[in-house]
Amino acid sequence: MSVQPDKLRAETALMFPPGFVWGAATAAFQVEGATTADGRTDSVWDVFARKPGAVVGGDTGDPAADHYRRYGEDVDLMRRLGLGAYRFSLAWPRIRPDAGLPNPAGLAFYDRLVDRLLDAGIAPWATLYHWDLPQALEEKGGWAARDTAFRFAEYAETVLERLGDRVASWSTLNEPWCAAMLGYAGGIHAPGRRDPAAAVAAAHHLLLGHGLAMDVIRRHAGDTPAGITLNLYPVAPHDPASAADVDAARRVDGQQNRLFLDPVLRGGYPEDLVADLAPFGLTDVVREGDTTTIAAPIDWLGVNYYRDYTVAGTPVLGSKPASPEWVGAADVHFVPNEAAPLTASGWEVQPAGLTASLLQVHRDYRPVPLYITENGAAYPDDVTENGDIVDTDRIAFLDSHLQAAHEAIEAGVDLRGYFYWSLLDNFEWAEGYAKRFGLIHVDYATQRRTPKRSAFWYSRVAGLNGLS
Repeated sequence: MSVQPDKLRAETALMFPPGFVWGAATAAFQVEGATTADGRTDSVWDVFARKPGAVVGGDTGDPAADHYRRYGEDVDLMRRLGLGAYRFSLAWPRIRPDAGLPNPAGLAFYDRLVDRLLDAGIAPWATLYHWDLPQALEEKGGWAARDTAFRFAEYAETVLERLGDRVASWSTLNEPWCAAMLGYAGGIHAPGRRDPAAAVAAAHHLLLGHGLAMDVIRRHAGDTPAGITLNLYPVAPHDPASAADVDAARRVDGQQNRLFLDPVLRGGYPEDLVADLAPFGLTDVVREGDTTTIAAPIDWLGVNYYRDYTVAGTPVLGSKPASPEWVGAADVHFVPNEAAPLTASGWEVQPAGLTASLLQVHRDYRPVPLYITENGAAYPDDVTENGDIVDTDRIAFLDSHLQAAHEAIEAGVDLRGYFYWSLLDNFEWAEGYAKRFGLIHVDYATQRRTPKRSAFWYSRVAGLNGLS
């Protein structure tokens, strides 16, 4: 009996588990545009982007990828590529403008988006918060104010009442480290503050908001899977024999990873980190019952991975001192790997770090299903005369990181899905439109969409459920 080519290819491929989810991700402020349409009011990112020098090129959240008006075209592209899921975020200032009463027009947009996804056979994965805090709440203290966590729960209630019956999976927060540390300590993300005590308070209140929102999800969406998405980075000492380097790695791992993993999966902050952050008020903002609320059971954990860190406790050749977002770590130095290739963002390509991050969670915490909810790279797009977009660097990036994900599965990690970042070229925060992460090229002048070669490569992987 002859063997069919497709069967032979599958038998020689690195196959992923049955039911593995293949998707792509976006965030509301990065793709929607239409920042003043249908009652939407300012988020902290609208205000921050208008500050001179805050964003490369003076770019703002309009037009972004005009997803608010072109979502139907985008869903059709996802369907043609064979994606099984779309991870998107909802815009708080579109749904509850100025954190006030629910806005019917804003809710109607997400009704249309979710229904269009379901009609296309694509599972909607909704994230409640991807950094677009209503500016009205920032003016009352933002995430540094405890009340914001309760306003977040009110917003979650509005969303779940409307969409709780149709969304396939919920995420409360995306990368609370960035929202807290880059926004309130580093000053390079919205709202642009440089107050380490405010950043530490923001981190705790974001987690409190997560726990409160989990309760809302359980009440309105029953058994629908729900979790939280964290950006995790494996951290290694430059010299494992150096006590100073080992301690530097401990502190960076504490602030980047364990500050969020431990409260969610272990029910409290790690003792060493409590001591590190006590001078910045961590013990002052944690109230009785908070850790129980934050530790509400989750159904899955999202892992966003882009690179790893090597750190030293004293300067070494080529190292850079920690910037302000690393609270109380001014003596820590980040050491580059000169042999690693770089993306257009200047980030080292380190696929082995993805395996290490997944294994860290698998090894150190209670069993929980994992999803890679973001992983991707910015590269310059080479557009040929016939309009073909050749992005071989991105294909190589994808291939190496999916191999790394497969290695984690072989090592026992319960990994159930992968979402490429990003579906579309978009507004890349402080980099504006200067960096392109998308599988789909967006011409911002015309809003024309063109799938890149990486999109077709990824489509084949999803169809095969493996790497050939």
